[in-house]
Amino acid sequence: MLLDRGFFGWFYTILRPIEAAMAYVIKFFHDVLTAIGLSGAQGLAWSIAVMLLVVLVKLIILPLFVRQMLSMRKMQALQPQLQKIQKKYKGKTDRASREAMSRETMKVYQDNHANPMGSCVPSLIQGPIFMAMFYTLSAVIYIADGRRGPLGAFDKAAAQGFSNAQLFNIKLSSTFATADSGGKVTIGIFVALMCLTMFYSQWHNVRRNMPKASMQGTAYRTQMLMSFIFPVMYIFSGITFPFAVLVYWLTNNIWTLGQTLWQVYNMPTPGSPAAEAKEKRDYRKEQARRERAGEISLEEEELLKAKEAEERLSVEGHQRKQPSRKKKKK
Repeated sequence: MLLDRGFFGWFYTILRPIEAAMAYVIKFFHDVLTAIGLSGAQGLAWSIAVMLLVVLVKLIILPLFVRQMLSMRKMQALQPQLQKIQKKYKGKTDRASREAMSRETMKVYQDNHANPMGSCVPSLIQGPIFMAMFYTLSAVIYIADGRRGPLGAFDKAAAQGFSNAQLFNIKLSSTFATADSGGKVTIGIFVALMCLTMFYSQWHNVRRNMPKASMQGTAYRTQMLMSFIFPVMYIFSGITFPFAVLVYWLTNNIWTLGQTLWQVYNMPTPGSPAAEAKEKRDYRKEQARRERAGEISLEEEELLKAKEAEERLSVEGHQRKQPSRKKKKK
């Protein structure tokens, strides 16, 4: 198998326990789905099993996603301060200036309890998990035709059942090169959906979840450019992978898009357009709650507080009272 012999062959070998565990999980989900009535639709049963594996893995690494999300949110909120430091030392290449810039940058991180690596570590942990999932789905074809030994629950018989199972008008083991014209159309639709979901997930996060002060400069333009470039890469890679891998990939992208939409809507970065929209939603919800409960509105509450402050000043006077010393006990 090419993945075993390629540049990262040693890495896939290290991940073998995870790959075997994923094979057992897919087979387990397939057996359950077959037992509850999908025995006559093996392509659908195997495909749903792959989707459930994606969901299971996503749920397991959900705490890592939350940590990454909070770290990225904090880093995005600090971008205006970091840009001020960069502008302050722009064009200065002497050692003293570089050290001063580094000190000021680190102070911003320390004062705000932010870690620039906080958003990278979870991704480094998630990467091997999804590489193992990709390997497992790609290896099934080689197990089925005898070019590779069993992997977890996938012996030759189970692998053949998986590879020959058909969803829509294409086998799960087919690629763009081996599929007929109808299968090529199906693969094209899946690749297009993969590109669209990835693009919108990245574009929506950049346009809605970044502080307005950060929506300028090289970093912002690079992020916008990446939101167009990365989806295009799917076109070249997607047509070379088995259809089962595309099922996994599209499911993963849809989950990621849902996470992004939820994050931007419920936990936006302070100062971003999404944060402003959330403030307006929260305001309307609070006004509606107060109206249902028969309470005064937010405006009336602010006016009442202002009147109370004015009355307190008129009674106490505008001069600040000097603190009196306590008499020492003899």
